[in-house]
Amino acid sequence: MEKKVLIITYYWPPSGGSGVQRWLKFVKYLPSFGWKPYVFTPENPSFAIRDESLLKDIPAEANVIHFPIWEPYEAFFKLSGLLGSKKSAKPTDLVSGKKKSLFQKISTWIRGNFFIPDPRVFWVKPSVKFLLRYLQENDIHTIITTGPPHSVHLIGLKLKQKQPTLKWFADFRDPWSDWGLLDSLMVGSIARSFHKKLEAQVMRTADEVITITPFYVRKFEKLSGRKVQLLTNGFDEDDFKNLVVQRHERFIIRHAGIVNEKCDPRPFMLAVKALSQEHTAFRAAVQVDFVGEVHPDFRAFVLNDDVLKGITTFTSTIPHKQLMKCYGESAILLLVLTGYKDGEGFLPGKLFEYLATGLPVLGVGPEYGDAAALLKTTGAGAMIDGEKTAAINTFLLQKFETWQQGESVAQPAGFTEYSRRGITRTLIDLLR
Repeated sequence: MEKKVLIITYYWPPSGGSGVQRWLKFVKYLPSFGWKPYVFTPENPSFAIRDESLLKDIPAEANVIHFPIWEPYEAFFKLSGLLGSKKSAKPTDLVSGKKKSLFQKISTWIRGNFFIPDPRVFWVKPSVKFLLRYLQENDIHTIITTGPPHSVHLIGLKLKQKQPTLKWFADFRDPWSDWGLLDSLMVGSIARSFHKKLEAQVMRTADEVITITPFYVRKFEKLSGRKVQLLTNGFDEDDFKNLVVQRHERFIIRHAGIVNEKCDPRPFMLAVKALSQEHTAFRAAVQVDFVGEVHPDFRAFVLNDDVLKGITTFTSTIPHKQLMKCYGESAILLLVLTGYKDGEGFLPGKLFEYLATGLPVLGVGPEYGDAAALLKTTGAGAMIDGEKTAAINTFLLQKFETWQQGESVAQPAGFTEYSRRGITRTLIDLLR
């Protein structure tokens, strides 16, 4: 009998960013383990980052079902346009930390307190109706839901309630009721109680609950009183086959990924500024580059500082395959966890990609957490509290002196236990 699994996910190519890569890479490698993947995803989703290059990772064996979705963002766009704000109207405005108009404040409050668990909730009912027949017609008995958006888990919940023989895996890439985003959305106590109720139902009903870090495992086990499985993110070895690490004319410290309203690189930047003022050669050579979407408040912080604006560059979001060239020209790869709620529990996908390069990694944030432990056990770098300016600058100077001498800053990477193929093998063990 052919082994089949249906993955229900909101994010799928050509959507870009970290949210799409986890299950895209699982789907890529599932066929090599004898599993046929089916993917159920929106036909017309609303996403901020587009990356056509990720389409190449969808294997020929995958059957992708695009199903229409209605989201209230379109109404937000239209209302915003009527009020003269059409130029800036986009979904991220609802959670932006920048100064909001009265309309945006009201919209954010409505988004947080009326659309529970999120605005994609309108996709649940029609999806369940469609999938009940689709699963039966295609003889599929195993499903996986991945959130956020956590409304995707409600599809799994309803399917399991209507078809109890289904084997259902609920994958949490972020927390739910304890998610920091709920604070940004001004979610009130009544709405939070609904989040907790739905979360409890999902955790109680799913055959397996999966999450991405040891910290989240402990959190979800405490919430649910049940065993939670760990399935970390990783790196795809295929992406790094042609990576060439070479010494650039500048000493480049590079951060890849979004800098949102919760991410605070300011402590790190102030440390770099202090070192630049003390060390002439360092200031002449250093370049701090942020690749991806950057919050306007942080950009303004840099551009309003005479020292920082001279050593900092902002690179727009680029296709993932082009990111490899950026990695190869770097001297240090930067991870910023300062500012995040429960930052000690973060293991972002880019950290595993950083490991794959063999380049030194400087993490700025909680010194006792999952990222700190990973950097320590792999020897790939260090996690330093943002307030420890001297320690940050000691790390930077050590790597700078190596770079000045023309020596390679990269070390043989390895870490195959964190490859996407290897982690897919762990997923297969769970599916069995």
